Amino acid sequence: MPKLVFTSNMVKVPSDCGCGQLKKYKLVNAIFHVLLLHNGPSILEFDFSNNELQMDSEFDQILSHLSKGNNVKELALISFYHLPISFYSLQGLERIHLENCDFEPILTFNGFSRLRKMVFINVGISARMLQHFLSNCPLLVEVILRDYGGLDFAGEIKFTFVEFLQCVPLIKTLEISQYPMKLLAGAMPHELPTSLDHLKHLQLDMCIMEQDEISSALCMIRSSPVLEKMVLLMYNKKLPVRRTPNNFLDLENYSDLKLDHLETLEIEMSRKSPLVMDFVKLVMAKAPVLKKVRIQLRGGVSVDDELKMLRGLILLPFRRASPYAKFIVERYKASE
Repeated sequence: MPKLVFTSNMVKVPSDCGCGQLKKYKLVNAIFHVLLLHNGPSILEFDFSNNELQMDSEFDQILSHLSKGNNVKELALISFYHLPISFYSLQGLERIHLENCDFEPILTFNGFSRLRKMVFINVGISARMLQHFLSNCPLLVEVILRDYGGLDFAGEIKFTFVEFLQCVPLIKTLEISQYPMKLLAGAMPHELPTSLDHLKHLQLDMCIMEQDEISSALCMIRSSPVLEKMVLLMYNKKLPVRRTPNNFLDLENYSDLKLDHLETLEIEMSRKSPLVMDFVKLVMAKAPVLKKVRIQLRGGVSVDDELKMLRGLILLPFRRASPYAKFIVERYKASE
């Protein structure tokens, strides 16, 4: 069995016991029982989810055992942990999924030389350490960074998307949520110093009213010659720091923009904004092989707003590079 998955609810204790220590004992005992009797050549994937039991020292022992063989290629950890020292010894890792963890490696840690995919969700990490980590994972092709307020770059080194993307020259898939987008957005050049020659999938959460965020997104898009899919979650803020001008996305300002490989554009709107539709029209004018444009509307977009948007798309003429692109407008469903 090369894939092992453990969760804190896999063991049961009497409901009237109320004893977390008993549950922890049973869980740790079960995990070590499996590991010590595992006779296969390697454990390729190890998943552990625990949001209720305090198991720092026990989990350190578990990872220490896994690091001896150095064969674990994929590790998923969903728990409130300071990652133990043994984690940084797993040099065979190719994919990691960390959630609700603190990332504070030892001084001698120089990254994971085989890592290809990283998913960080609410991972406590500084700007300096994130840059150091990315720079020392030379094979990274997929980066997913989602955070809801835990990242803190205050007083840190300057770390914008320019520096961020220079650390991942082989990136194929990039997903950045709202809060990291806010931290990484800043003064951007017209295009990046080095093209993102491998980037095919780009997903960003951004405030349509923040010029720095829109500029950062456009810089990445302009620097991605083989981009095939864009997913943009656009929202508005009541008090924008740097308001985006209404003519910011005028077509004549983007004569050098090329989206020759883009096939799919997906946008999620939380509120009505003419700038969102200007962005859609800009993309449709620059993407000759575009197959699908999908717009999801959240509750902040009224039915009247939706009708006005559809009338504008149908009645007002605008340039389309791909006459065959399928246009879909639908209401957001929570189940999705």
